[in-house]
Amino acid sequence: MTNLTLKQLRYFEALARQGHFGRAADACAISQPALSMQIKELEESLGTALFERSARQVRLTGFGEEFSSRVRDVLRAVDELEDLARASRDRLVGRLRIGVIPTVAPYLLPKLIGDLTRIHDGLDLNVRETVTPKLIRGLEEGRLDTAIVALPVSEPSLTEVALFSENFVLVRPGEDEGKPVPNREMLREMRLLLLEEGHCFRDQALSFCNMHTTKPRELLDGSSLSTLVQMVGAGIGVTLIPEMAVAVETRSASVAVAHFRDPQPSRTIGMIWRKTSPLAEQLLQIAEDVQRSAESLREEKNALT
Repeated sequence: MTNLTLKQLRYFEALARQGHFGRAADACAISQPALSMQIKELEESLGTALFERSARQVRLTGFGEEFSSRVRDVLRAVDELEDLARASRDRLVGRLRIGVIPTVAPYLLPKLIGDLTRIHDGLDLNVRETVTPKLIRGLEEGRLDTAIVALPVSEPSLTEVALFSENFVLVRPGEDEGKPVPNREMLREMRLLLLEEGHCFRDQALSFCNMHTTKPRELLDGSSLSTLVQMVGAGIGVTLIPEMAVAVETRSASVAVAHFRDPQPSRTIGMIWRKTSPLAEQLLQIAEDVQRSAESLREEKNALT
């Protein structure tokens, strides 16, 4: 076995992750024939097949599964060597791969990206928006440097830094404005609209309502907070959203927003990264920048109300 290259390993990792030559080629910013040739050369160097190919998708062979695990370790180690060199500089420059959960990204990112690029000249932000389990997997596999999520995530391999807390508010049809705000017991009797499975905000809302054992037919799911609020405006039910989402999501819907009595449901938003990351000190600085951006955003919204 000779002539394995990092380029081949990165192409292999992309194909293993995407399960499709076209999507993997797009992810690697190369043509599909070029990717296929590199994978073929890699298999010839190894003397065995890494993928089972079909018309619609590719699957890892048994050897490919084992090889994939080792490749992730190699690529993560290489990335950490690059990070080690970056950490030795006076300031953070180059690529920063940051993940953000969907119930934060649309409301914080527009300001945050502007602030970070202004503060850190030469910083190249790569942003991925997805649910917490996928962000954690991206961190563990070295495909992300850090992520903004709801805490705690309770992963021993990850550092957690709290950034800010925010309350949840009740969104109900516009005609309900001024009516008494239901408590959690009353909410359990209402048609509650929630994000679909996989979103941590769904679990937090269920926890507040103490509805862990609620039957599925009593809930309606949506793919985004925007969808939930529009459904409320159509009179289908009620929902909970975080305060940072109110200004954006309620401006075009016929809904009323109400705050719960204390103790109000809330969440803590924080940043996470690998404990082994050489960029830990720089990421602490980024966390402070994110915290300032969020506070500034909150002050701007309060000034408008």
